[in-house]
Amino acid sequence: MIKVNTEDYPWHAGMTVRALLDEKLFTFRHIIVRVNGEFVPEEDYVSTMIQDGDDVMVLHLMAGG
Repeated sequence: MIKVNTEDYPWHAGMTVRALLDEKLFTFRHIIVRVNGEFVPEEDYVSTMIQDGDDVMVLHLMAGG
C-alpha cells in the first residue's frame, strides 16, 4: 500500500511514477510529483520506482487571472 495525496492506494511490483500517473488518470499538463518529499523531474517519471509504503504527492499547477 502507498499513499497518493494522503489517500491509500494499492501498490504493485514494478510501479513507476509514470505508471501511477497513468493509472490515476493524472493527465494535467503541469504537475509536480514528490515521492517521500523528494521532487521527481518529469524526465525521470518512467525510471523512478515507487516502493511499497511510499508517500506520493501529485500537485496540479494552475495559472489563473
